[in-house]
Amino acid sequence: MKVRYLGILLLALLAFCGCDDNTGTLGMDMLPDSDGITARTKTYPVTTGSYRAEKVYARSSTGYIGRFSDPSKEGFGSYEASFLTELNCTEDFTFPAVYQESADGKSGKGTMAGDTVAAIQLVVYYSTWFGDSLNACRMSAYELNENWLDVRKKPAEYRYTNIDAKKYYDETTGLLGRKAYTAYDTSVPDSVRNGTDANGNSLYYPNIVFPLDKKRGNEILAANRAYQEGKNESFKDADTFIENIFKGVYLKTDYGNGTILYVDRVDLQMQFRFHYVDENTGLKLVKKATDKNGTAGSDSLYYSIATVFASTKEVIQANKFQNDSEDIKNRLEEKAHTYLKSPEGIFTEATLPYDRIYEELANDTLNAVKLTFTNYNQESNKYKFCMSAPQTVLLIREKDVDTFFEENKVPDNITSFIATHNSAGTNQYTFKNIARLVSACINEKKAAKEKEGSSSWNEEKWNEENKWGKVLLIPVSVAYDTNSQNPTIIGIQHDLKPSVAKLKGGNPDEGGNELEIEVTYTSFNSDKNL
Repeated sequence: MKVRYLGILLLALLAFCGCDDNTGTLGMDMLPDSDGITARTKTYPVTTGSYRAEKVYARSSTGYIGRFSDPSKEGFGSYEASFLTELNCTEDFTFPAVYQESADGKSGKGTMAGDTVAAIQLVVYYSTWFGDSLNACRMSAYELNENWLDVRKKPAEYRYTNIDAKKYYDETTGLLGRKAYTAYDTSVPDSVRNGTDANGNSLYYPNIVFPLDKKRGNEILAANRAYQEGKNESFKDADTFIENIFKGVYLKTDYGNGTILYVDRVDLQMQFRFHYVDENTGLKLVKKATDKNGTAGSDSLYYSIATVFASTKEVIQANKFQNDSEDIKNRLEEKAHTYLKSPEGIFTEATLPYDRIYEELANDTLNAVKLTFTNYNQESNKYKFCMSAPQTVLLIREKDVDTFFEENKVPDNITSFIATHNSAGTNQYTFKNIARLVSACINEKKAAKEKEGSSSWNEEKWNEENKWGKVLLIPVSVAYDTNSQNPTIIGIQHDLKPSVAKLKGGNPDEGGNELEIEVTYTSFNSDKNL
């Protein structure tokens, strides 16, 4: 008998621990009819349409640059990517001191050989790219102008991808340099490309170098010497450096098509001459040397390049995308299906039947609500370089989109959800349970109606103002905390990499098909006619 009771207790414990939002109907069919509790499933129509995303909020540490034209017959034309970035200056930054010997020649201080810059260069580092790696391209680098200082304190004016970058640089006076390149640099020998350190980490980092005029480097050095003497505050922190010394750089493509670089970092590097010095006395160390003519002498000099200022997460970086508006318009006019297209481009808008669900199931309990988006097999996959379907998408209320990204929120599984593309199986994005979204929206409307009062309630106006029933499907990239056994989402942003998907749905009156939302609910009235 004790064993029997113990078994019952264990079963009850397992049942309690195994319950979650997705198992609301578990075991319902085992309940006796006399209890009046029944698990049911209903489907409701969902209409969808393509939604023009003319701009997106982009807070990214990756810079995108290049031009790409969609080769497919039903493509999206071309788009161009460029970006601007500031360079960070560490607090109270100073250059090394110039070498000086004491009057008696027994000690020394400083290491720099002369107070000049040997060379200065801007270096653009990238690790990956999209498209043809051997395509001939050319990049232009411009220094930002005074106009940038007025806008950098206003995130709403530069965080969106429709930023008017031309306002912030001068095409003639601001040009720092132009450089031809291919994403895969064939001039780099395999021994360099494949070189690793003792830990197996790669020593090669693909880059594009813009040599700059030494005059500019010496101006920066002179300003820093003045800072060390208390004559300015230009190197106190990043803001004062940007405002007074170097405002930033804008990088754009001016030749080539078919390649998009994913830029990780931009460095302003400077080269100086230094003396080897004795650790104890500070005196320069002299070594034997011969010049090009074979004449013997002595030398204590060496050259060193240092990354003095670099783009980091602490300073501003803004991406600009420009799509072919005519081709985007053509895709929007196709009503028999919908699209997803990034960067920027097109989202899919769905209208969920909250009111009908409430009218029919007001006295029941929602257990699960499933919504699925299916994409067509893409003909563009036959091309060598083509855009694939977005890996991850966000489902969110249309009215919440701007604040979600601006405030750097993560999906809460109430009004925002994510799903990954099942490319190996169903070719779908499936949201297994958005019941809390449906319930939250219905309750929101009930509360608004009660607050307003029945006599003054204008439902049509409220629906329009709150974009009632409207949700958007948006391509996103997700960052996870990988330090734990169960990685959690720590950041989410618009996907800025090239991707496209053609989804089933659209307007039924124009050849499209309504999608279905599947609602599983518990009815406490077994005699209810449905």
